[in-house]
Amino acid sequence: MDDYKYLFKIVLVGNAGVGKTCLVRQFTQGNLPSGHQGATIGVDFMIKTVVANDIKIKLQLWDTAGQERFRSITQSYYRSAHCLILVYDISSQPSFDALSKWIRDVDSVLDRDTQLGSEVLRVLVGNKCDKEREVPYAIGEKFADMHKFDLFMETSALNNESVDKLFYDIAEILALRRKDEPMASLHHLNNQHQQQSDRGASGNTLGIVDSINALNLTNRARTCLQC
Repeated sequence: MDDYKYLFKIVLVGNAGVGKTCLVRQFTQGNLPSGHQGATIGVDFMIKTVVANDIKIKLQLWDTAGQERFRSITQSYYRSAHCLILVYDISSQPSFDALSKWIRDVDSVLDRDTQLGSEVLRVLVGNKCDKEREVPYAIGEKFADMHKFDLFMETSALNNESVDKLFYDIAEILALRRKDEPMASLHHLNNQHQQQSDRGASGNTLGIVDSINALNLTNRARTCLQC
């Protein structure tokens, strides 16, 4: 059994092509997929253990598909999340305009999960800051304030800019929130998330969740430069 104090579930959502998969891959493996990196089909799952403030923390990273046809699949993974990261592409105004729809989508699920809805850490990320921007930083920051996000950051998965900082900041915030929680309750939550990851993992760092995700191995369309 892994030696860690906390186990946190982090779910990334947003339009297809904003770089969610590249953010997860850059953080967990320190590189990006070679060749072509296609749109996620269903939900992909990766794990990384970090040390933040001298606390060993296991992060489950759930990378959800951005296409509408997979919405019914991806919505189920919002439940029991400790953190939801909404990602847009700063070089794509449409991906930013779609954020309101994603917020409604997330809230419709979390409102039914009364135990976690008010406690979920909400993070807004403007990715691809290596590209020519269509969305000014100030606009993203204002949107985050308006919608009461807990954290706003711009990143570049391609250049590994602020990617580690993003996830380490999240780990630190979540650990601070959990440190005073009764151990019995924490143990129950950790077991719940471990069981969920065991069902999704294939034994490797990358676990394929749902049989539909096997299509990820052959359905690749976006180039890595879109990260």
